[in-house]
Amino acid sequence: MEVTEVQSFHLPPGGPSALPGQGGAGGFSLPAARFSSEDILFCIDVGPETMVEMKVNGPNGRPYTRLESIKQAIMLFVHAKLTINPDHRFAFTALSKSTYWLRKDFSSEVDSAIAALRGLSVDSSSSHADLTQLFRVATHEAKKSRAQNRIFRVILLYCRSSMPPQYQLPSTLKLFTLDVMYLHDKPGPDNCPQMVYDTLVEALERVSEFEGFIFESGQGLTRSLFRHMCVLLSHPQQRCMQDEMDVPKSLTKKSPVAETAQGDDSVVSSQ
Repeated sequence: MEVTEVQSFHLPPGGPSALPGQGGAGGFSLPAARFSSEDILFCIDVGPETMVEMKVNGPNGRPYTRLESIKQAIMLFVHAKLTINPDHRFAFTALSKSTYWLRKDFSSEVDSAIAALRGLSVDSSSSHADLTQLFRVATHEAKKSRAQNRIFRVILLYCRSSMPPQYQLPSTLKLFTLDVMYLHDKPGPDNCPQMVYDTLVEALERVSEFEGFIFESGQGLTRSLFRHMCVLLSHPQQRCMQDEMDVPKSLTKKSPVAETAQGDDSVVSSQ
């Protein structure tokens, strides 16, 4: 369990004798709050668009593919999440036409995550994607997590720009939280990333127990993927609304012109 410490705040000398609702006390305390450990199910798109090259070269001079960058981002996430709380657990699925298991047993072992990601292979014949099985699996596993006083989260990494995913809602809603990281191409005659994004937002809002986050990037920048994955480290029980979130912030002051020029230049609107 993640536990926040009890913190006491004392008013400075000469300050008000009481805070609202504190009955005249000279300070107030925030009681410790318990946050359940997480069971996190990754679902990784293995359609042909995961082989699109990013704008960063690997050690051999060849550009990383989306899938290679996703693997790196997941390992960054797993290491950081276990540093925060070693009781978090992970399992892995892949999304072709439907969802199938890569590693069914939830584990806190890094080696288990590495082995699961090594088992990934691209399905070049896959075009349509159906999330129905993913939601069914998540609902079933979430019930087992709840019985252990844990919460369940799905992180979907999706890469298709030409076809919105299909899905049927599970019979029981709001048993897990859905986060989405969407890597896409720019709009074109054969692509409709805005329609795909809107479909993913709709699914997220209908199934998520706590505040689910969705991020997108259409510029092939690995730093954008890693930055968004770091934001997804946030515990679902501790989140604000995504519309109210203003992170991450730049470490350097930028003029509005420079900030626009150096941004992700997204072509997908969240409005």
